[in-house]
Amino acid sequence: MGAMIDHEQLHRDGYALLRGAIPAERLDDLRAAFDADVKPSDQWPVPRGAGWRHSLLDLDPRVQAVCRLPEVLAVVGELIGERFFLSQVEGREPLAGGGQQTLHRDLFAQRPGDTVIALAYFDDYGPCNGATRIVPGSHRPAQGELPFDFADESRSVQLSGSAGDILIFDADLVHAGSLNPTGARRRSILICYFAEPLYATHLQSAKLRGIRMDTADRFDPTRPVQVSQRAVVPVI
Repeated sequence: MGAMIDHEQLHRDGYALLRGAIPAERLDDLRAAFDADVKPSDQWPVPRGAGWRHSLLDLDPRVQAVCRLPEVLAVVGELIGERFFLSQVEGREPLAGGGQQTLHRDLFAQRPGDTVIALAYFDDYGPCNGATRIVPGSHRPAQGELPFDFADESRSVQLSGSAGDILIFDADLVHAGSLNPTGARRRSILICYFAEPLYATHLQSAKLRGIRMDTADRFDPTRPVQVSQRAVVPVI
Protein backbone atom coordinates (compact mmCIF):
# COMPACT_ATOMS: atom_id res chain seq x y z
CA MET A 1 0.00 0.00 0.00
CA GLY A 2 1.16 3.50 -0.72
CA ALA A 3 2.70 5.54 2.06
CA MET A 4 -0.30 7.88 2.12
CA ILE A 5 -2.55 5.14 3.56
CA ASP A 6 -2.37 4.34 7.27
CA HIS A 7 -3.16 0.62 7.73
CA GLU A 8 -4.43 1.02 11.29
CA GLN A 9 -6.64 3.97 10.41
CA LEU A 10 -8.00 2.17 7.33
CA HIS A 11 -9.22 -0.78 9.38
CA ARG A 12 -10.48 1.43 12.20
CA ASP A 13 -12.45 3.79 9.96
CA GLY A 14 -13.41 1.23 7.29
CA TYR A 15 -12.64 3.48 4.34
CA ALA A 16 -9.99 5.44 2.48
CA LEU A 17 -10.47 8.48 0.26
CA LEU A 18 -7.74 8.62 -2.39
CA ARG A 19 -7.45 12.23 -3.52
CA GLY A 20 -6.56 12.69 -7.20
CA ALA A 21 -6.17 8.96 -7.81
CA ILE A 22 -7.33 9.29 -11.43
CA PRO A 23 -4.89 11.37 -13.51
CA ALA A 24 -6.55 14.62 -14.59
CA GLU A 25 -5.75 14.01 -18.25
CA ARG A 26 -7.95 10.88 -18.24
CA LEU A 27 -11.09 12.51 -16.86
CA ASP A 28 -12.55 13.91 -20.08
CA ASP A 29 -12.34 10.49 -21.73
CA LEU A 30 -13.99 8.86 -18.71
CA ARG A 31 -16.82 11.37 -18.73
CA ALA A 32 -17.32 10.71 -22.43
CA ALA A 33 -17.39 6.95 -21.78
CA PHE A 34 -20.01 7.46 -19.07
CA ASP A 35 -22.26 9.60 -21.27
CA ALA A 36 -21.95 7.32 -24.28
CA ASP A 37 -23.15 4.26 -22.36
CA VAL A 38 -26.09 5.72 -20.43
CA LYS A 39 -29.05 3.33 -20.72
CA PRO A 40 -32.66 3.88 -19.61
CA SER A 41 -34.00 1.62 -16.89
CA ASP A 42 -35.86 -0.69 -19.29
CA GLN A 43 -32.61 -1.58 -21.11
CA TRP A 44 -31.08 -3.15 -17.98
CA PRO A 45 -31.75 -6.78 -16.98
CA VAL A 46 -33.34 -5.48 -13.78
CA PRO A 47 -34.99 -2.03 -13.66
CA ARG A 48 -32.85 0.70 -12.10
CA GLY A 49 -33.90 3.14 -9.40
CA ALA A 50 -35.65 6.37 -10.30
CA GLY A 51 -33.79 9.61 -9.74
CA TRP A 52 -30.52 8.28 -11.13
CA ARG A 53 -28.76 8.11 -14.48
CA HIS A 54 -27.15 4.67 -15.06
CA SER A 55 -24.32 3.84 -17.46
CA LEU A 56 -23.53 0.33 -18.70
CA LEU A 57 -19.80 0.78 -19.21
CA ASP A 58 -18.10 -2.31 -17.80
CA LEU A 59 -16.54 -3.25 -21.16
CA ASP A 60 -14.84 0.11 -21.66
CA PRO A 61 -11.04 -0.28 -21.34
CA ARG A 62 -10.70 3.22 -19.86
CA VAL A 63 -13.06 2.27 -17.06
CA GLN A 64 -11.36 -1.07 -16.54
CA ALA A 65 -8.04 0.76 -16.14
CA VAL A 66 -9.52 2.80 -13.27
CA CYS A 67 -10.69 -0.40 -11.56
CA ARG A 68 -7.11 -1.71 -11.75
CA LEU A 69 -5.21 1.36 -10.54
CA PRO A 70 -2.38 0.03 -8.32
CA GLU A 71 -3.25 2.28 -5.39
CA VAL A 72 -6.88 1.16 -5.50
CA LEU A 73 -5.97 -2.53 -5.63
CA ALA A 74 -3.58 -2.06 -2.71
CA VAL A 75 -6.31 -0.62 -0.48
CA VAL A 76 -8.82 -3.27 -1.55
CA GLY A 77 -6.28 -6.01 -0.86
CA GLU A 78 -5.58 -4.61 2.60
CA LEU A 79 -9.29 -4.58 3.45
CA ILE A 80 -10.15 -8.03 2.05
CA GLY A 81 -6.93 -9.71 3.16
CA GLU A 82 -7.02 -12.58 0.66
CA ARG A 83 -7.15 -13.19 -3.09
CA PHE A 84 -9.93 -11.19 -4.67
CA PHE A 85 -11.54 -10.35 -8.00
CA LEU A 86 -13.23 -7.41 -9.67
CA SER A 87 -16.90 -8.38 -9.75
CA GLN A 88 -18.79 -5.38 -11.11
CA VAL A 89 -18.54 -1.80 -12.32
CA GLU A 90 -21.34 0.49 -13.49
CA GLY A 91 -21.92 4.21 -13.82
CA ARG A 92 -24.29 6.13 -11.56
CA GLU A 93 -25.28 9.78 -11.37
CA PRO A 94 -28.00 11.40 -9.23
CA LEU A 95 -30.40 13.56 -11.22
CA ALA A 96 -31.77 16.90 -10.03
CA GLY A 97 -34.03 16.17 -7.06
CA GLY A 98 -32.81 12.56 -6.93
CA GLY A 99 -30.10 10.56 -5.23
CA GLN A 100 -31.32 10.67 -1.64
CA GLN A 101 -30.80 7.38 0.20
CA THR A 102 -31.34 6.28 3.77
CA LEU A 103 -28.18 5.26 5.58
CA HIS A 104 -27.53 1.57 5.00
CA ARG A 105 -24.96 -1.19 4.75
CA ASP A 106 -24.40 -3.17 1.54
CA LEU A 107 -23.36 -6.15 3.72
CA PHE A 108 -20.72 -8.84 3.36
CA ALA A 109 -21.68 -12.06 1.60
CA GLN A 110 -20.16 -14.75 3.83
CA ARG A 111 -17.82 -13.13 6.34
CA PRO A 112 -17.02 -9.57 7.44
CA GLY A 113 -14.49 -8.03 5.09
CA ASP A 114 -15.11 -10.17 2.00
CA THR A 115 -16.72 -7.34 -0.01
CA VAL A 116 -15.24 -3.93 -0.79
CA ILE A 117 -16.83 -1.09 -2.75
CA ALA A 118 -15.20 1.83 -4.52
CA LEU A 119 -16.70 5.03 -5.90
CA ALA A 120 -14.58 6.81 -8.50
CA TYR A 121 -15.74 10.38 -9.08
CA PHE A 122 -15.58 11.87 -12.58
CA ASP A 123 -16.91 15.28 -11.45
CA ASP A 124 -16.36 17.45 -8.40
CA TYR A 125 -18.71 16.38 -5.61
CA GLY A 126 -20.18 17.89 -2.46
CA PRO A 127 -23.50 18.92 -0.85
CA CYS A 128 -24.58 20.76 -4.02
CA ASN A 129 -24.75 17.59 -6.15
CA GLY A 130 -25.55 14.67 -3.90
CA ALA A 131 -22.18 13.58 -2.50
CA THR A 132 -21.89 10.34 -0.53
CA ARG A 133 -22.46 10.27 3.23
CA ILE A 134 -20.51 7.83 5.42
CA VAL A 135 -20.33 6.94 9.12
CA PRO A 136 -16.64 6.29 9.89
CA GLY A 137 -15.96 3.19 11.98
CA SER A 138 -19.49 1.80 11.62
CA HIS A 139 -18.43 -1.35 9.76
CA ARG A 140 -17.40 -3.30 12.89
CA PRO A 141 -19.79 -2.66 15.80
CA ALA A 142 -18.29 -3.28 19.23
CA GLN A 143 -19.47 -6.29 21.19
CA GLY A 144 -22.67 -5.42 22.98
CA GLU A 145 -23.22 -2.27 20.93
CA LEU A 146 -26.83 -1.53 20.07
CA PRO A 147 -27.88 -2.03 16.43
CA PHE A 148 -27.19 1.00 14.30
CA ASP A 149 -30.14 3.36 13.92
CA PHE A 150 -30.16 4.13 10.19
CA ALA A 151 -32.43 7.12 10.82
CA ASP A 152 -29.78 8.73 13.03
CA GLU A 153 -27.61 11.07 10.96
CA SER A 154 -25.66 12.49 13.90
CA ARG A 155 -22.47 10.59 13.05
CA SER A 156 -22.70 10.82 9.27
CA VAL A 157 -20.18 12.84 7.29
CA GLN A 158 -20.96 14.16 3.82
CA LEU A 159 -17.87 13.97 1.65
CA SER A 160 -16.67 16.61 -0.74
CA GLY A 161 -13.79 16.69 -3.17
CA SER A 162 -12.62 16.86 -6.74
CA ALA A 163 -13.02 14.88 -9.91
CA GLY A 164 -10.47 12.06 -9.85
CA ASP A 165 -10.94 11.14 -6.19
CA ILE A 166 -11.78 7.52 -5.33
CA LEU A 167 -13.59 6.43 -2.15
CA ILE A 168 -12.91 2.81 -1.10
CA PHE A 169 -14.83 1.24 1.78
CA ASP A 170 -15.82 -2.00 3.48
CA ALA A 171 -19.32 -3.00 2.33
CA ASP A 172 -20.48 -2.99 5.96
CA LEU A 173 -19.63 0.68 6.43
CA VAL A 174 -22.84 2.66 6.90
CA HIS A 175 -23.22 5.02 3.95
CA ALA A 176 -25.74 6.60 1.57
CA GLY A 177 -26.15 8.79 -1.45
CA SER A 178 -27.51 12.30 -0.90
CA LEU A 179 -30.01 14.56 -2.60
CA ASN A 180 -28.77 16.42 -5.67
CA PRO A 181 -30.58 19.74 -5.13
CA THR A 182 -29.06 21.61 -8.08
CA GLY A 183 -28.81 19.00 -10.83
CA ALA A 184 -25.08 19.64 -11.20
CA ARG A 185 -23.30 16.70 -12.82
CA ARG A 186 -21.91 14.08 -10.46
CA ARG A 187 -20.83 11.17 -12.62
CA SER A 188 -19.13 8.26 -10.88
CA ILE A 189 -18.52 4.57 -11.25
CA LEU A 190 -19.49 2.07 -8.58
CA ILE A 191 -16.94 -0.75 -8.39
CA CYS A 192 -17.31 -3.99 -6.41
CA TYR A 193 -14.52 -6.36 -5.37
CA PHE A 194 -15.16 -9.79 -3.82
CA ALA A 195 -12.98 -12.29 -2.00
CA GLU A 196 -12.19 -15.27 -4.22
CA PRO A 197 -14.50 -17.78 -2.40
CA LEU A 198 -17.51 -15.72 -3.56
CA TYR A 199 -16.91 -16.43 -7.25
CA ALA A 200 -19.51 -19.18 -7.70
CA THR A 201 -22.18 -17.05 -6.03
CA HIS A 202 -21.13 -14.09 -8.17
CA LEU A 203 -21.63 -16.09 -11.38
CA GLN A 204 -25.16 -17.09 -10.38
CA SER A 205 -26.36 -13.47 -10.36
CA ALA A 206 -24.02 -11.83 -12.89
CA LYS A 207 -26.58 -11.63 -15.72
CA LEU A 208 -29.23 -10.15 -13.45
CA ARG A 209 -26.76 -7.42 -12.48
CA GLY A 210 -25.97 -6.59 -16.10
CA ILE A 211 -22.37 -7.77 -15.87
CA ARG A 212 -20.81 -8.42 -19.27
CA MET A 213 -17.09 -8.14 -18.48
CA ASP A 214 -14.78 -11.09 -17.86
CA THR A 215 -14.32 -11.49 -14.10
CA ALA A 216 -11.85 -14.39 -14.06
CA ASP A 217 -8.75 -12.33 -13.16
CA ARG A 218 -7.44 -12.69 -9.61
CA PHE A 219 -5.49 -10.24 -7.48
CA ASP A 220 -3.17 -11.22 -4.66
CA PRO A 221 -3.24 -8.80 -1.68
CA THR A 222 0.51 -9.26 -1.19
CA ARG A 223 1.13 -8.31 -4.85
CA PRO A 224 -2.07 -6.45 -5.79
CA VAL A 225 -0.63 -4.76 -8.86
CA GLN A 226 -0.06 -8.10 -10.56
CA VAL A 227 -2.86 -10.22 -11.94
CA SER A 228 -2.49 -13.84 -10.96
CA GLN A 229 -3.21 -16.74 -13.27
CA ARG A 230 -6.85 -16.97 -14.19
CA ALA A 231 -8.90 -19.20 -11.96
CA VAL A 232 -10.74 -22.28 -13.19
CA VAL A 233 -14.41 -21.42 -13.46
CA PRO A 234 -16.44 -23.89 -11.38
CA VAL A 235 -19.35 -25.73 -12.94
CA ILE A 236 -22.54 -24.68 -11.18
